[in-house]
Amino acid sequence: MFWEWSLLTILSIVSIYLFVKMFYFKSITNKEQRSNDLMKLTLQEAEILIRKYQIQLQRALGNVDILSEELTKLRNELKVLKQRNSKHRLEVDRLNAKINALEGRIDALL
Repeated sequence: MFWEWSLLTILSIVSIYLFVKMFYFKSITNKEQRSNDLMKLTLQEAEILIRKYQIQLQRALGNVDILSEELTKLRNELKVLKQRNSKHRLEVDRLNAKINALEGRIDALL
């Protein structure tokens, strides 16, 4: 009889211990699951932000390329204008020299 009660008591205590331990580990598992779910949401939000900024960066780089092309075109136009300006200066100097020569001839004739 003593052995039966002892065995029953030991089994009851072990059962209660295992039952409490099961709920403890279940609560820990639930906390970990919630933590993992939160981490997944955070990572998804981070991925969305990264994609957003990546698109903005690509647009900005495209704009920089366009601006670089425009700058190159303007530099080329500036070179052409400088060349024209120097040609016009030479032409003006040549014409001024002719005018001075003609004025000298006119003065000589008078």
